[in-house]
Amino acid sequence: MSDNLDSSVLRLLDANANRAREALRVLEDYARFVLDWAPMCQDLKALRHEMTEILRPWLAEAILHRDTPGDVGTAIKTDAEQTRQDLSAIVTAAGKRLGEALRSIEEALKTANPAESAKIESIRYRFYEIERRLALTLRPAGLFAAVRLYVLITQSACKRPWLATAELAIDGGADCLQLREKELPDGELLARSRQLADLCRRHGVLCIINDRPDIALLAGADGVHLGQEDLPPPQARRIVSDRKIIGVTTHNLDQARQAVRDGADYIAVGPIFKSPTKSRDFLPGLEYAAQVAREISIPKVAIAGIGPGNLRQVLATGIRAVAVTAAVAGYDDVAGAARKMKEMLKT
Repeated sequence: MSDNLDSSVLRLLDANANRAREALRVLEDYARFVLDWAPMCQDLKALRHEMTEILRPWLAEAILHRDTPGDVGTAIKTDAEQTRQDLSAIVTAAGKRLGEALRSIEEALKTANPAESAKIESIRYRFYEIERRLALTLRPAGLFAAVRLYVLITQSACKRPWLATAELAIDGGADCLQLREKELPDGELLARSRQLADLCRRHGVLCIINDRPDIALLAGADGVHLGQEDLPPPQARRIVSDRKIIGVTTHNLDQARQAVRDGADYIAVGPIFKSPTKSRDFLPGLEYAAQVAREISIPKVAIAGIGPGNLRQVLATGIRAVAVTAAVAGYDDVAGAARKMKEMLKT
């Protein structure tokens, strides 16, 4: 074998090198402008430069054999190529295009320089891991997008029995309920989770379980909500699967950005105000809510100390959903309290 390649193989290298660089640029721009993820940008840029360096001995000649007008493939298109449903589809298509291009380059180089072909193979395998990390960030649109009023159900915060409170909150317009019970034994927590999941399913609202992806899965809930000290979202995803929602509590922009990279479907933003339900020694407040509204693309829910008296301040930040406990569950008229909050959120 030699480093000399015939015209047809050089054309193949030229086309696939262009295809790979273009795909890498799409992925790099996604990491840069959507995820704001500097290390991922660096990893993708390094692959692009490394591939170009490996192919340098052939590409200067390969471009001389390019024949775009005579390329029979330029006229062959499928309907799927002409449309992209959303950003997720764009990124996914770029990833598949890159893997295919690298494989074509790898095979072509085996006829000339097996050692350089092996280097391209190494790049391809390294990209597969990058593709996996990027895939975590691509969540289906709409799983949580319609939620405006999110009510946390904790028996100790309820004026009425917890399940009756949950049903009344739904009657008042709650879009999503979360079971938040930190102290219950696992068996009782699972039993309550199943009851709430069944209630929510009958009424067509979402059911989220706090902290426990295993309980959420066993109960048939719609998802799990994780704190900063809980199981990381990628590991929770292995338990609950892609079909479930994962929410993550965040207190600063770094945590919010990381939640997006980890594949969260939504983030909780706060604490916004001091809360009688949970005392904290820090308060990111409305300023943090406004930062998230500007910079984070996935659904976000403001949390802590929110009620009718300060709801408009929250909405002024740009956030359109709130999570509450006392403002709904803490009233005798649970449905009325929920209805009041929902009407304010609508307007």
